[in-house]
Amino acid sequence: MSQRRRRASAKAAPPSARRRRAPLWSMLAVTFGALLMMISGGSLIVVKSFADTLRDSVEVAAPEVLAGPSGSAAPDAKALKGAFDILLLGIDTRSGQKADNARSDTIMIVHVSASHREAYLLSVPRDVRVNVPGHGYRKVNGAFQAGLGPKGDWAGGMKLAAQVIGKLTGITFEAAVVVDFSGFNKVIKALGSVRMCVEADTRSIHHFMVKGKPKYVGGMQDDKEANAYSRNTGNERYVHRKGCRDMQDWEALDFARQRYLPDNSLDYGRQRHQQQLMQAMMAKATSAGVLTDIGKVNNLIRAAGESMLMSLPRGMDIIDFFFAMQDIAAADLLSLKTNGGWYNGYEINGESFEDLNDLSKLMFKAASLDKLGEFVMLNPIVVNKKV
Repeated sequence: MSQRRRRASAKAAPPSARRRRAPLWSMLAVTFGALLMMISGGSLIVVKSFADTLRDSVEVAAPEVLAGPSGSAAPDAKALKGAFDILLLGIDTRSGQKADNARSDTIMIVHVSASHREAYLLSVPRDVRVNVPGHGYRKVNGAFQAGLGPKGDWAGGMKLAAQVIGKLTGITFEAAVVVDFSGFNKVIKALGSVRMCVEADTRSIHHFMVKGKPKYVGGMQDDKEANAYSRNTGNERYVHRKGCRDMQDWEALDFARQRYLPDNSLDYGRQRHQQQLMQAMMAKATSAGVLTDIGKVNNLIRAAGESMLMSLPRGMDIIDFFFAMQDIAAADLLSLKTNGGWYNGYEINGESFEDLNDLSKLMFKAASLDKLGEFVMLNPIVVNKKV
């Protein structure tokens, strides 16, 4: 782990089948979508400027991180010629949090077909019970934490999470990305704001009205604790009102973090809103006012790079990776839902876990065989509604 990442970890602790044109790199780091568009039509000077910024800003783990647990070789550049899969791990660190206490509460898989004409986004519920080598049974979001070690090594967390999630889904990953959502406030500040839509009035468990102004209050784990704090202090919970509007960084991130939602969709709703946030950031990052400002794009790349770690195929430079992604820029990214978008839970010794239903197991199996196109045609119910 680099000194930059080590320091960051130590401090961290903030049924429509419509296809969306949202290139997968917008889910990796919003500003790289803008980067690709600029590269495709920019001058050599612009390309060199962005390439240097990208290499300097984004930490890349060794490809061995994605080597198979049984000793299979790490992926190489040829792996992206046909069908491939990218693991996306989202953590949400907060001020004062220990470096070894980060969990990947957001787990997504991008599957790209062999033709590179279709791309799919699948989510793995964070509460699925799995066997983590050397650590016993726990929720799948704990696999990343188990691999961190005392110094908070994101590469170690990525490696163990990829092994466990690969065994759960049957999918082998050619690349992986860890993104810290708490760092996105810098990206949104650089953008100025992002346009978000709230489906129904949503009360925050993190922000409260203190002396007439919204203020972050840490330590709230759920609705019950937030309500108790509100009763004891008289500070009402901040409400994200229904409707579409431009949001500042704190508001957009707070809304995307909420899991106690009016429709009781819990983590599935939070995943949906995080996807919405990514799309909103991508839309703003690729707007004319941003794309024509070279300095702003470079600042956005730096801001995004501070909050992510990537693992790429052996022998592939980060610029080559994004050029390879550009080849499938016209591919639609179809978002699929796991367990029908609802919690499929049970308890063991008083602790809540979740299991994948049979249809979701078939969906991941189809991804491992590059048969998601046929699967979706036969099971359109798995397609997420447009946000």
